[in-house]
Amino acid sequence: MKQAKITISRWRYLLLVAVLFMLPVAGLWHIAGLQVLTDVDKGFEFLQGQGQARTVRTEAIPAYRGVITDSRGEPLAVSTPVVTLWANPQVIDSTSPGLTGLAKQLSMSRDELQQRLSRYSNKEFMYLARQVTPEQAEEVLRLEIPGVYGQGEYKRFYPAGEVTSQLVGFTNIDDRGQEGMELAFNERLTGVPGAKKVLKDLKGRVIKDLTLVRSEKPGQNLALSIDLRLQYTAYRELKAAVAKHQAASGSVVMLDVQTGEVLAMANQPSFNPNDRSRMSSDSLRNRAITDLVEPGSTMKPLTVLAALESGKFVPETVIDTNPGSIRVGRKTFYDHRNYGLIDLTTLLVKSSQVGTTKLALQMDPTHVRDMFFRMGLGQSPGTGFPGESPGSLPEHRRWKPVERANFAFGHGLSATALQLAQAYAVLASDGVKKPLSLLKVDRIPEGEQVVDAKLVSRLREMMSSVTRPGGTATRAAIPSYEVAGKTGTVHKVGKSGYEKNRYVALFAGMVPADNPRLVTVVIINDPRGGEYFGGAVAAPVFANVTADALRMLKIPPKVKSGDKVVTLGKGKPGGAT
Repeated sequence: MKQAKITISRWRYLLLVAVLFMLPVAGLWHIAGLQVLTDVDKGFEFLQGQGQARTVRTEAIPAYRGVITDSRGEPLAVSTPVVTLWANPQVIDSTSPGLTGLAKQLSMSRDELQQRLSRYSNKEFMYLARQVTPEQAEEVLRLEIPGVYGQGEYKRFYPAGEVTSQLVGFTNIDDRGQEGMELAFNERLTGVPGAKKVLKDLKGRVIKDLTLVRSEKPGQNLALSIDLRLQYTAYRELKAAVAKHQAASGSVVMLDVQTGEVLAMANQPSFNPNDRSRMSSDSLRNRAITDLVEPGSTMKPLTVLAALESGKFVPETVIDTNPGSIRVGRKTFYDHRNYGLIDLTTLLVKSSQVGTTKLALQMDPTHVRDMFFRMGLGQSPGTGFPGESPGSLPEHRRWKPVERANFAFGHGLSATALQLAQAYAVLASDGVKKPLSLLKVDRIPEGEQVVDAKLVSRLREMMSSVTRPGGTATRAAIPSYEVAGKTGTVHKVGKSGYEKNRYVALFAGMVPADNPRLVTVVIINDPRGGEYFGGAVAAPVFANVTADALRMLKIPPKVKSGDKVVTLGKGKPGGAT
């Protein structure tokens, strides 16, 4: 019994010692545990805060769209840096006082801004403002409103404004071509965006560029064929003529005979691509390439050329136009007066309907049509411009006499100003048809011989008389230069046929006549100011535009010395300066 008591006492003693030992240990453990857990919580909060404050994002690097220039390197379309402001509605605090300042920067009321944020409340993205200046964006981002961000982009700017608008075209807000050369060569002009990883803070500001994922690739530049100096002249003279004659519209096209380059292409009405708020659908079209007209008497030289080519006629062939009118079927054609007996040169000088009709009725109509086709009519010029029209060149199985007559002086077919210019360029280049180009050409194209050079040279001599005293186009004459050309005046075609007292005035010409370097076509649509003949309305525009071009391109004049024609100085190629 005594031994048992001793054993129990020992056990109690050991238990007491153990408890006394564990109490301080447990206390220390508890204290340490509390400290560790507190540190862990704080560490988590710290890391969470850092994660919220700094995030790694992949950000696009916008690619620079290629520059469009004229043939001399003058910029026609360039890209300028802008910033697009956007927001995450789920991050923005709608009660934040900063929204008042943000709304003011966005030119709206706070209520309007909150309504927009409410509409996008279930989205993580909404635009605040597209393509603002970097300075404007800085004002907004300086407010430091969580959920408001900025993204760098580029915006297109057009230095020449309305002078080149229909030709150059424009891009949309996403920098994609919508009209003109911007659309035609969009793929070439468009660059490839790059990407980079960046570290951003909670307010969307880039703290640090981390790594480059891929470099951006800028778009290719595009050099057009036009010379901006000539383009300005063409635009100025056309705009003045359309206003003076109260016309509905007009077009001017100038070609370099040697290269086939379009040196100028102007239209009225026009628009400013930098301010599209006043842009109308009527002003968008590049009328010189898309709008069709009956070319009228500007086709008479081609009819005469077909007659010469047939071998049945020579320039001295006499045609009896008495009594100044001719009846074909149920239709009677009139001259302005009775010209009597005339040769083919006088036919062109007086623009005789009677003479042209008699000439046409003695020829195979398919021969005349074939001549027109070889000159480029009834087919697309092939410039690649959006909406380029091929015109119309009818082909009848059986040609009625009245159809043959109408066709010979440019009725019953249609063409654009560019097509008419191409046809006259064939006459200017000794019967060689060259491809037309809206892009700068590095070398002179060979072209195709479509008609005998000697016949064409003789025809140009005949056409030179049209601008001399007694001709229908004396107002197209340019001092010290021989001009070969032809006027045209046609009734406008409406839904029910030809419209009375509504006209289209035309002039097409080339200079210098003996060795042409430039071809210019002028079309004035629906002049209402009293004058409407091509010689009175379109010819002066030709003279003013072409005279300036001859001077700018340093194409030397020719003066008569006795019976000889003397060239003053040496000129450079039409497309050079």
